[in-house]
Amino acid sequence: MTKGPGAPTAAPPGRPGAAPSPQQPGVWNIANILTMLRLLLVPVFVLLLFADGGHDPKWRSVAWASFAIAMITDVFDGELARRKGLITDFGKIADPIADKAIMGAALIGLSILGDLPWWITVVILARELGITLMRFWVIRYAVIPASRGGKLKTLTQGIAVGMYVLVLTGPLATARAVVMGAAVLLTVGTGLDYVGQAIRLRREGLARQRAAEQEAAGR
Repeated sequence: MTKGPGAPTAAPPGRPGAAPSPQQPGVWNIANILTMLRLLLVPVFVLLLFADGGHDPKWRSVAWASFAIAMITDVFDGELARRKGLITDFGKIADPIADKAIMGAALIGLSILGDLPWWITVVILARELGITLMRFWVIRYAVIPASRGGKLKTLTQGIAVGMYVLVLTGPLATARAVVMGAAVLLTVGTGLDYVGQAIRLRREGLARQRAAEQEAAGR
């Protein structure tokens, strides 16, 4: 039977008149599995890094391999989640935790072994923790997007730390010091940029909030 112009249309199952909400992908998808693999690699990497006193070139090479695998999964899990629509609440929480866990374990481990100055470890970890807290500070008003500089910082950090995990001498040891220097500069520079963004976004958010309150009071 043909419905007239005023006839009601059938509502989907569930709440009357409401459009069905898209279902979130299950936790057990390839992107989340790669994130969980990276988390599992953290203790494995630490054990390999400190194996046989922590300075055996063979064990350090194996430790480097586990670190490299972790860094590769970091590249692919986010890309897969975005391309295949596999973004989940678990992934949003676990992915940054896994990133910071493997990098923090490497930096602290290398400093304990005396291969990396503690001030570098402190600068990098303080920046990462500070930016994470700052994102929560402004999340009510806006989300601070990842910048190209931030992505370059992550790549440079990964290369530099990976080179320090290996036992290198001569020109290669000099090269890794240069790469680490670039990583520290990018770490500080992008950190200051994020601070500026956070302050600006918070001010803009507060201004919008005050304008909305004034508009509501004038009605």
